[in-house]
Amino acid sequence: MDFNMKKLASDAGVFFSRAVQFTEEKLGQAEKTELDAHFENLLAKADCTKNWTEKILHQTEVLLQPNPSVRVEEFLYEKLDRKVPSRVTNGELLAQYMVEAANDFGPGTPYGKTLLKVGETQKRLGGAERDFMHSASVNFLNPLRNFLEGDWRTITKERRILENRRLDLDACKARLKKAKAAEAKASAEHELRVAQTEFDRQAELTRLLLEGISSTHVNHLRCLHEFVESQTTYYAQGYQYMLDLQKQLGRFPGTFVGNAESTSPPPATTSPTTVAATIPVVPTVGRAPNPATAVEGALNLNDVKPPASGTRKARVLYDYEAADSSELALLADEMITVYSLPGMDPDWLIGERGNQKGKVPVTYLELLS
Repeated sequence: MDFNMKKLASDAGVFFSRAVQFTEEKLGQAEKTELDAHFENLLAKADCTKNWTEKILHQTEVLLQPNPSVRVEEFLYEKLDRKVPSRVTNGELLAQYMVEAANDFGPGTPYGKTLLKVGETQKRLGGAERDFMHSASVNFLNPLRNFLEGDWRTITKERRILENRRLDLDACKARLKKAKAAEAKASAEHELRVAQTEFDRQAELTRLLLEGISSTHVNHLRCLHEFVESQTTYYAQGYQYMLDLQKQLGRFPGTFVGNAESTSPPPATTSPTTVAATIPVVPTVGRAPNPATAVEGALNLNDVKPPASGTRKARVLYDYEAADSSELALLADEMITVYSLPGMDPDWLIGERGNQKGKVPVTYLELLS
């Protein structure tokens, strides 16, 4: 107990002395041993690396898990070395609701069938999101955390020791200046040599650690490439899943005809989906045909003739695989001629490419003036 009290008193005395030194240095009343410019640049680079690594790490965590309470819970599990409980993603939860709704509405009804298809795609999207989150955590977040909790803590510890060594060195310099007697000067000079040696040794150790920041940048660069690759894979999977879903839903336009005919037409907009309303319709003579009969006639490609005027050019936005012989397969970025027929589903047009013609979905087109 007596030893501890002495050590506590000694530490308190050292702390007070260093506090006085800091104050005198700030007021310009004491000399301060300056580090060379290269060392100062290394310190600035290290601080910059630490600050931006913390910000990037935090914002990536927000991107992967927007819910702050879940992030805190996962952090606690990691600190306690316990396994984080498995959670369903938002996409998987949405898929579950859609499937349950489809079963209640009837999986054989148009709405129920569509809910099942969309729910299946949402489940696949949720799985892709889960894979992306895992890959990003292992290949990107963990290396950033390891730097902050490992290398940076070591650098911080050694920098603190270096600062103490500098204060000791400056205190020895001050005592040497104040020494008058030869014996006091000899003692002060000896203390100064010892303090200078310890300071130089600690400065070299700290310099080596700071120079390792360049290797940290190289490692983080590699991790960043892996993060981008996993994110690219995730978005590519999502795009392909939604494209497949759009194709599946586009093959059953009749599902929506009844609803479309029973509601008032939507207001005109400039979006590619609704511009089809401005495409001229082939004129008919006499009594207006029954819509169902007109659609059946439109599907007979041998009898389909383009209007004398008013056809439009369209650019294909996505690849489209024809479901049957009545449809026209499309390739992204190609140009085709399109027009509408009386009674035709507004979600579809007749497309022509050379001698080929067939139905094409409006959502896959950008209609040009």
